[in-house]
Amino acid sequence: MSNPIVEIFTERIGKVTEDGPSPVGNWLAGTVREAKEGEITIRFTVRQEMTNPVGIIHGGIVSLMCDEVIGMTCFSLYNEYHFTSINLTVDFLSAAREGDVLDVCAKVVRKGRTIINIECTITNESGKLIAKAQQNMVRTHIQLR
Repeated sequence: MSNPIVEIFTERIGKVTEDGPSPVGNWLAGTVREAKEGEITIRFTVRQEMTNPVGIIHGGIVSLMCDEVIGMTCFSLYNEYHFTSINLTVDFLSAAREGDVLDVCAKVVRKGRTIINIECTITNESGKLIAKAQQNMVRTHIQLR
């Protein structure tokens, strides 16, 4: 049985997301690089409005990128119910500057009935680790339509 959510992501490979269901995700303007059930990679370019006063990517934007891609990855599991974040831990390991291209890859570590644990990494084009994150998602009572 095919996964219709993964098919939607797969159809968007190489395209900038501007019309997705998440307004903040649309603002980030990422490009789907890879999509399979339980693992998604999105590419982002650091824009000036994503930087802090010293010219490096703002920690909040790094966290936002992780949260967005982790949410997509959770959604790729095609669950019967919506899931929402209960925590997000981010380690900021290196700086990124305006114009840098970042790949954000999230992978499911463990899928339980009510909790899904997902890890995420952000790397630049040369493969340098910029940040890593871990998030737990909890099942809500809201069913998918």
